[in-house]
Amino acid sequence: MGASQTRSEDKHPHRHQDLADKTGFSLEQIKNLHKRFQHLSGNEETISREHLDGMPALANNPIRKQIIGAFFDKRNQHQDQVGSSEEIGFEQFLMVMSHFRPPTLKMTVEEKEEMRKEKLRFLFNMHDTDNDGVITLVEYRKVVEELMSKSGAIGQEAARAIADAAMLEVASTNMPHMAPEDFYEGITFDHFEQILKGLEMETRMHVRFLDVNTSRMSCGKSTS
Repeated sequence: MGASQTRSEDKHPHRHQDLADKTGFSLEQIKNLHKRFQHLSGNEETISREHLDGMPALANNPIRKQIIGAFFDKRNQHQDQVGSSEEIGFEQFLMVMSHFRPPTLKMTVEEKEEMRKEKLRFLFNMHDTDNDGVITLVEYRKVVEELMSKSGAIGQEAARAIADAAMLEVASTNMPHMAPEDFYEGITFDHFEQILKGLEMETRMHVRFLDVNTSRMSCGKSTS
């Protein structure tokens, strides 16, 4: 099954060119990512959450579950669909990976801005688990609790208090005229963009998956 996919990839180089046009990756990067995909899948045509869950590079990542879930979130696969896939093929894998592609010197200001927005949308989707266009306090709590509790520094109740305080701060910034009794529904994508306005997402959000050595896989490191 995996071998047939490899032969198919070799016989149809135009497919790689089509994927390059869709994702902005070079043909060499696509070739290397295909090797990554084969390594993860055990030469099968699809990968599941279990395949990614076994990656050593994600073992100690406090938001590993969210990162893995993002690969199977149809919103991140450029399909104009919602929901979650049980397994994904190479093209879907590549579409998700394209969110981590760093900018090139040839990019225009408009293209860099579009890339930044796509990266922010990807991060927003990781928090907006019910796909209603708003990151609610409950959703935000889950992420903060995992981040804080897994570090071992503080307990769940303290993490929840931090999440609540952070959400209140966001509410006061984005809704300055909100009355004390008003309920803040949550962070919209516009709010999310404003919160991360000063962060250089274009270069910081990427995954080092492009080196050929499949025995060493690193994920989520910054080049700052």
